[in-house]
Amino acid sequence: MKKWQIDDIDTWGPSRHELGATIPRSGTADDYNTGGWRVERPVRDREKCNDCMICFFACPDSSVVVEDGKMAEIDLEHCKGCGLCAAVCPRDAIEMTDELEARRKEEE
Repeated sequence: MKKWQIDDIDTWGPSRHELGATIPRSGTADDYNTGGWRVERPVRDREKCNDCMICFFACPDSSVVVEDGKMAEIDLEHCKGCGLCAAVCPRDAIEMTDELEARRKEEE
């Protein structure tokens, strides 16, 4: 087995790292529908939500869309369905639902 020589890794520049270890430019997730493989979908209950924004800070995908300091929607094109928003919501205003069932209802 080949052993990598990385004794001097702290002196490496971007060109020395393998392509997988670098991010060529920021913001590339905006270019892709990264929520396409989601199994569960977050659904907000507007009656329970008080726009505390805890879900916004917890979301690793920046999928909670904010307008005028309030939660406007969840960007389902980028949401991966991890459920963190539902887990941290102090008012249980976000419920994770079956993605396929939600899509079926949208088609009706």
